[in-house]
This record gives sequence, C-alpha cells and structure tokens, in this order.
Amino acid sequence: MSTVQEIEAAIPRLSRAEIEEIRAWIDDFLEEQLELTDEVKAKLDESRREIAAGHYATRQPQ
Repeated sequence: MSTVQEIEAAIPRLSRAEIEEIRAWIDDFLEEQLELTDEVKAKLDESRREIAAGHYATRQPQ
C-alpha cells in the first residue's frame, strides 16, 4: 500500500475538525511551494485590472 493510499484510508476515520486542520495545512504547504514566476505575475496583474474595472465575481459561502 502506498503512502497516498494509507492517507486516503485514514481520512474517513478523522473528525470534521481534524480533516479541516489537514486541509488548512495542505493549503499553507502548497502556497509556500509556489514560485512567483513571470506567468504568475502576469495573471496577478490581469486580475488586478479586472477587479479595478469591476469585472469580478465573489464566491458566496454555502
């Protein structure tokens, strides 16, 4: 069994709070791994222009 399979098998046995804690950790981990490449900078600039022009949508909590 691979490590991923072990993790997948363990997650359903966790509480909702524990799963959300893992999710937050994974989000933080992935964010730290991001590189601010020219492509990412261009997308950020484009997003800023869209927001300034009023062309955006917000995601509403469910």
